[in-house]
Amino acid sequence: MQSPGKSLKDALLCAQAEERLTVGVYESAKIMTDDPDSVSFCVLATDHEFDIALQIHFTLIQSFCFDNDISIVRVSDMQRLAEIVADKAEQLEDAHCVLITNPAEGSWEDPALAKLNLFCEESRSLNDWVPEISLPGR
Repeated sequence: MQSPGKSLKDALLCAQAEERLTVGVYESAKIMTDDPDSVSFCVLATDHEFDIALQIHFTLIQSFCFDNDISIVRVSDMQRLAEIVADKAEQLEDAHCVLITNPAEGSWEDPALAKLNLFCEESRSLNDWVPEISLPGR
């Protein structure tokens, strides 16, 4: 199996190409509130300027993901995540939370996302509820 970081990068790029990415804490919270069944994966990213307000948002997002059986991972390099997913300048600043929504009915399941969900399931069986993944370089 390829590394979880490579699978995450592949899943993000695939979702981005299919317009199934939501970038930003506020935007993600809105999707989770309006249509939680559409969310298939959540990525939380930290950087060196981690503040208490962001920690509160993360706690609420994690709780929501646990309650709705949404797989969730953490990455420690928010800048690298932003480089992968940001379409606009404002997304570079708010890539702390990224959601991948489900593919359209009848479309192919993303194999990278399936591997990530399996990785998260295995991590939970080891009591690692929000595993940390390192994204590969360019």
